[in-house]
Amino acid sequence: MRYVLLGIFVLLLIPPSALAAQASPSFVAARSLLAASSSPGNAYVAGVSVVLTAPVAGDLSAVGGTIVIAAPVVGDALLFAGSINSRASVAGDLRAVGGSVNIKESVAGDIIAFGYSVQNSGRASGSTFIVGVDTAVTHGASGPVTIYGNNVSLAGDFAGDVTAFMSGRLTLAASTTIRGTLSYEAPDKAFIPASATIVGGVTYTNASYLPDVGTSRILALVSIGFFLLARILGALILAGLLAGLFPKLAKTIVNRAFAPRLRSILLTMLLGFAIFVVTPVLFILLALTLVGIGLAFLLLIAYALIVLLALVYAGILLGSMLARRFARRETVLWRDGVFGMLALSLIALLPFIGLFVVFLLTTFSAGALALTFFHFVFPRDEETPKML
Repeated sequence: MRYVLLGIFVLLLIPPSALAAQASPSFVAARSLLAASSSPGNAYVAGVSVVLTAPVAGDLSAVGGTIVIAAPVVGDALLFAGSINSRASVAGDLRAVGGSVNIKESVAGDIIAFGYSVQNSGRASGSTFIVGVDTAVTHGASGPVTIYGNNVSLAGDFAGDVTAFMSGRLTLAASTTIRGTLSYEAPDKAFIPASATIVGGVTYTNASYLPDVGTSRILALVSIGFFLLARILGALILAGLLAGLFPKLAKTIVNRAFAPRLRSILLTMLLGFAIFVVTPVLFILLALTLVGIGLAFLLLIAYALIVLLALVYAGILLGSMLARRFARRETVLWRDGVFGMLALSLIALLPFIGLFVVFLLTTFSAGALALTFFHFVFPRDEETPKML
């Protein structure tokens, strides 16, 4: 099915007249291609650099990094490249897609161009449709012109209507003639020289692409909502992983919260508070000395890690406490971390009280983590290393 859809897409890109061509088509592909011999029928070329210096009796389809057309094309031209330079006439339609599109000679059919920069100094006998950031049509057109872009420049004699949609400015050169109607949408009105002639009149529509105050507030609220949602989801996943991968560590911290003596709980919270307050001061003092800059950097990394772990284990602590209270279960599971972090995130939304509860749980978790790591590094008995 994939190859069938790919074949249909390729057939749609091939100009219709290619199917009816009498002469056999030519297929050429090379890294650097210089086509100096004429093609009796349709020509299909591909390469990093493609330069066509011989006429093509049929349609031309070219794909490359850079394409230069220096010989006339009797049929249609279909071009895909990073840089396109059409220096010869095209008797049919010209369709070009590239980063930079430069059309210098006349086109007997329609012009359809998509690119970052589109410069059209060739006159199209048919319609002109251009989409580009910076667009310039400097030799007019015999048919209607439609342009979508940022900045648009017009010059020459336009026999039909000109329609433009811009996020920037529209510029008309002196002595520009539009025998139809000029209709454009832009944030500001265009400067139309006194020497310019617009037979059908001008229709201007103000189109400001900057959001108003109400829209800006809505966008800000939506952005904050997405940020909070992403933060909460990340915290839930991290809490679930830590609780599931290191259940003994989580159980050790929870057991400290259920210590029989209140004095032990308060000392643990005091230790966590000291870590949060003293560490930044020590970091600043070390950073003031040339020798201590490296140590200060390592201390900053350790401080950021302990703050992150304290916040995550605060949620795990809350979830495990709820599991002991309502489920009568002392084993710490991964879902305790997820539910606890979710409950902690909801509590944090409460003004004043919520932040105070989060602060208490976080300082206790920081102190409990510090004591656990200390006893792990400096064990006092054989059971201490098994806590992790």
